[in-house]
Order: sequence, then C-alpha cells, then structure tokens
Amino acid sequence: MMDASTDRPILVAVANPDHTPQLVRTASDLARASDAIVRIVSVVVKSHDSPFSVYSDETIIEQYAENSRKLLDSALAVAPDDVRIDDAQVVSRSVSDGILTAVDETDARALVVGWEDRKRRTDAVLGSTNDRLLERAPCDLYVERIGHEADGVDSILLPVAGGPHVRPAVDVANAIAARNDAAVSFCSVIDDDADPSVARESIERATTFLEDAPGPPVRSESTIYDGGDVVETLLEAAAEHDIVVFGATRQGAVHRRLVGSIPRRVARRTDRTVILARDGDAVGGPVIRRLRRLLPTP
Repeated sequence: MMDASTDRPILVAVANPDHTPQLVRTASDLARASDAIVRIVSVVVKSHDSPFSVYSDETIIEQYAENSRKLLDSALAVAPDDVRIDDAQVVSRSVSDGILTAVDETDARALVVGWEDRKRRTDAVLGSTNDRLLERAPCDLYVERIGHEADGVDSILLPVAGGPHVRPAVDVANAIAARNDAAVSFCSVIDDDADPSVARESIERATTFLEDAPGPPVRSESTIYDGGDVVETLLEAAAEHDIVVFGATRQGAVHRRLVGSIPRRVARRTDRTVILARDGDAVGGPVIRRLRRLLPTP
C-alpha cells in the first residue's frame, strides 16, 4: 500500500478500456515531470438499491468486480515503463464519490479524468461526474476530451487571460512538451477596449510559471492577437498546434462557473486534443481541505 504521507500520487480515473491509453499517457507525463507515482483508479458502484449493498466492499472487489479488475489490467498494460504505477479499486455509491474518496485517502496532488462530448443539451457542462469533481476535488484537476488525440506533439497552445488556474495549465503543458521535445505557445486575445498591458502581464506570469514548473526546461513562444472574435481567433490558432490547454474560468451561470464559455466553445469546434486545467487551491485551499476530511461526503 502506498504511503500517501510521503508520496502524493497523480490519480487517473478510468472507466472505458478504449479511453485508458489517452488518460494514462497524460497522467504519466505529469508524474514523470514531478517524479510522482501514478495511481490508476476504477470505481465499482454499489448503489443504494443494488443487491450488492449488503456485501462488504472487500467482498464486492474479490467476487463481483471482475470487469473493474480487467479495466485496471488493461490500463497497466499501456502504462510507460519509466513511471511508477499503482492501481486501486474503490467501492462507492457513485463514480464521483469514489474518485473523491481516492483523492482524499491518498492526498493526491492531481487528478486526470476524461470528458466525452456527446453534443446533447444538458445542464451538465462536462457531464455530471466531472462537474462534481470540478467543484469538489481538493487537488489540481485535468479534464481531457476523449477521442481527439494528437498524432505526435510538436507544439501546445495555451491561451491565457489571468485567473487562478494558469499554473496547473502550464504544468500539464510543460509535462507534455518535455516528453515530446515540443514547444509551449502562449497566446492572449484582446478586444478593442482592452488594455494590451494586461495581456502582456498575463503572458509574463504564465512564462514565469513555465520556468518554475517541475521537469526539464522546454521551449516557449508567445503571441498577442489584437481584436476580432475570441473564439474564432483561438480556433484559427489551434489549427496550427497539436494540443490546446485551457485554464478553467469562473464566468457564466453558477453550474458553469469553473469551466467558462470560451474553452467549451473552442473544444466543441476543434479537432485538436483539448485539456481543461483547474487549480485545487482555488477550490478550497489547505484549510478547507482539512475540514472537508472531517465531514462525510453527501
């Protein structure tokens, strides 16, 4: 059993064998940059009305979680050899509760999950599970769109406009760039009424985060786009890169406050790999995190 007090892992939650290589690869890049361990987690759901609710979690894992075990084995099979790998099955009332339990029990430094855009109208922005994780997971969170993988990585686009989530966005861009000998391209889009100095300051701040990010140094460049529609400008820029990384924003209605309309609109119109990054400290911070561990998960 991993000692969570001395080795905070990068967690990656898996639910579909077709999606595991993409998510495990991103988690491994983050772990490689920070010399961390990857823990692959599969949640076995024991709902209130399930006949398995009378069994202990240990019994469910030993006797009734064969598919979960096969899923983890398939994930382990695609994990890189140069990264330390661990795995765990978690029994819980829901997928989100199980993932949150794994985050708390291991004091995870980051969590990687997948987002499959089904293009249907719903109040859930990235799906109900991911929305709950965006609001509650007390660690850095990376939501990667499933099914759009870069075939080789030469450059990573990272739009910046300030806010608390730039640092984790830079961390994952840096980690992927380091593995692929790629460049990180910062950009900012200003409209006619904006102060260009704010855009320059945002890029300078992101560049400082890149210089301080764990792992080997990577190449970077920056561009400020002046005027025009922000979404259309970013879509044109994304076409010149392999991966787009966004820091979450707090704009829009309450249930969309951590995602923001621009990242969602770009993600749904580009064929590039898209990763949304959210800072764990911006959600609660260390004090709130310790208090949450004293309270039951509803």
